[in-house]
Amino acid sequence: MKALRLYAGPAARRHIEQHGLRPQDVRVIPGAAGGPKGLILGPLDRFLFGDWLAGSTHEVHLVGASIGAWRMATACLNDPAAAFERLEHDYIHQHYELPPGRKRPTAEQVSREFGQNLQAFYGGRIGEVLNHPRYRLHIVTSRGRHILGREGSARTPLGYLGAFLTNTVRRKAMGAWLERVVFSAPAGASQPSAPHGAPLPFSTSDYRTRQVRLSEANFQPALQASCSIPFVLQAIHDIPGAPPGAYWDGGITDYHLHLDYRPAAPPQSAVGEGAPGLVLYPHFQRNVVPGWLDKGLAWRHGATPFLDSMLVLAPDPQWVKRLPNGKLPDRTDFTRYGMDWRARAKAWGAAVAASQQLAEEWQAWLAQPRPEQIAVL
Repeated sequence: MKALRLYAGPAARRHIEQHGLRPQDVRVIPGAAGGPKGLILGPLDRFLFGDWLAGSTHEVHLVGASIGAWRMATACLNDPAAAFERLEHDYIHQHYELPPGRKRPTAEQVSREFGQNLQAFYGGRIGEVLNHPRYRLHIVTSRGRHILGREGSARTPLGYLGAFLTNTVRRKAMGAWLERVVFSAPAGASQPSAPHGAPLPFSTSDYRTRQVRLSEANFQPALQASCSIPFVLQAIHDIPGAPPGAYWDGGITDYHLHLDYRPAAPPQSAVGEGAPGLVLYPHFQRNVVPGWLDKGLAWRHGATPFLDSMLVLAPDPQWVKRLPNGKLPDRTDFTRYGMDWRARAKAWGAAVAASQQLAEEWQAWLAQPRPEQIAVL
C-alpha cells in the first residue's frame, strides 16, 4: 500500500508541472503543532534536511509551533539527521514519575522536566540554530492578553472560555484574548539591520501579531512556551526581549500554521533567478487547520488562497489504519497506556519505523516527479 499522498495549491501545482521540484524552489517549510503526531515525520525530516536540502545554497524560512518548533529548531543544528534521531528517541521515551496519590503528573512537574530536557538537548548549541548560514527559524507562541496576561487557577480557564467563544464567532477576534508572537532568528548578512530578526515569510494581516528577535537569552523560554499546552504545562512568563505576560503553545493561535504565505511578488520560475517561493509542508494530514480551537470547526479546515504556493506531504489515511492502534501516535496514548510507558514507546517506535516508507516514496517521487499524482489541496 502506498503511504505518501501529495496535495498542492494551484500555484505550486503549476510550478511543478512546468519545472518539477528542486531544493532551490523551496522558500518556506512549516512545522505543525500536534504533539506525538509529529513523530511520523521524523524519516521525512532526516531526508529533507540531512540530504535533499543539504547541498543547496539559498535561504529557507522554517516556521514552527509546538513540536513543529522543536523539529524546525533541530533542523538548524549541525548534523541534523543525527539530531532528529535524538529528538525522536527522547520524545518516544518520555515519562514522568507520579507523585504519591496522583494519577497524572502536575503541570509544574511536566514543565520543570521538559525544560531540563530542552536544556540537555540544546545546551551549548543555541548558536548553531541562530547562526545557521541558510535557515531562518521562526518560533510561534501564543501570548495571553488582559485576563490571560497571567496564569491563574481561575483566570486561565475563564480566559480560555472567552477565547473559545470569541473564536467560534470570528477567528481574528480571538486576538483580544491571545496574540501571535513570533520569535525570529537573526536575519542573514544581506539584511543586517533587521531589529526584530529575519523578515517573516508570511503576511500578518490575518491575525494580531508581534515579532521578537530570537537570541541566546530567549531561545529556550520561547521554545518551551511554544510547546506549553494549557493545563498540561505551565505558561512561560516574561520572556526576555518580548512583551511581558504569559506565553503558551503556539498551536493555540496557529495549530497547523495556515498562514498567508503568498509572496509579495509572484513566484519566479525555477529556471529564473532568485528564490521561487514554494512552501513545502511535511504534515500528518491533508487539512491545514488554522488554530487549535478550530479543530471542531470543520468549515475552517479547507484550503484558502493563503496556501496557493504550498505542497503538502501527508500519510494516506488508509495507510494510517495499519499503524499500531489504527491511528497516528497522539496524546490520548498517554491515557491509553497509563504508567506502562514502555508499551507506549513500543507502539510509537513501530509507527515511526513504518513511516520510513513516507521518506522512501518521497525520494522516489523526487527522482521522477509525476504531477498527475498530486491532488488538490
